[in-house]
Amino acid sequence: MRNMQIIIEYDGSAYCGWQRQINGISIQQKLEEALESIVGEKTTVIGAGRTDAGVHALRQSANFFTKAQIPAGKFPFALNSALPQDIRVVCAIERNGDFHSRFGAKRKTYLYRIYNRRVASPFYLNRAYHYAAEINLAAMQQGSKSLIGVHDFTAMSAAGSQTKSFEREIYDLTVQKTGDVIDMEVTGNGFLYNMVRILAGTLFYCGIGKITPEDIPSILKKKDRTLAGPTLPAEGLYLKEIFY
Repeated sequence: MRNMQIIIEYDGSAYCGWQRQINGISIQQKLEEALESIVGEKTTVIGAGRTDAGVHALRQSANFFTKAQIPAGKFPFALNSALPQDIRVVCAIERNGDFHSRFGAKRKTYLYRIYNRRVASPFYLNRAYHYAAEINLAAMQQGSKSLIGVHDFTAMSAAGSQTKSFEREIYDLTVQKTGDVIDMEVTGNGFLYNMVRILAGTLFYCGIGKITPEDIPSILKKKDRTLAGPTLPAEGLYLKEIFY
């Protein structure tokens, strides 16, 4: 059996997320159906990041096992011919048998995008969170500094999350504005459920004056979800890169 890694980009607007669901169409389902139509066998596509409904990916990583002898370089063309246009396989690489796209990942980078103009843009519909009023970029940048490092992120995970440890390490977190677009980019060793959208919401609250950058260390220390910012909508979130 060959172990194939594929890099995928997708617009998640029309899907219930990465993972197969009983009541909804997922990215995983579309990839597995495309694979079966090409290689004639059922196989499971394992994704590195299980993105939620409406979340996009610039470089999602996944792997699957197959008996097919299609050259790695031909897999993207074959799969793309059987996939909807909002899902594209960018490249395929043959890996050794123990490569696992999810459990082998060392770091992940996510991007959260805010479209900050009084009038919304049709070009960012379902691809960014729109906010019409002014945002203080410097306050967002100042607040981001307190989130870098190893912290207990209980306050910035979905209420009621079941996990053994809420400790995660953020290696890098930047907030930049280009034109009307504010991009928050965060790299870490792993993320809790909804953590990136809550991080973005907390920095967004810094930007509109609902909390101050100086509040963030206290929010982390108190481990109280109600003190952090909102969970911003899925439409602004992108899985940007997986590192092994």
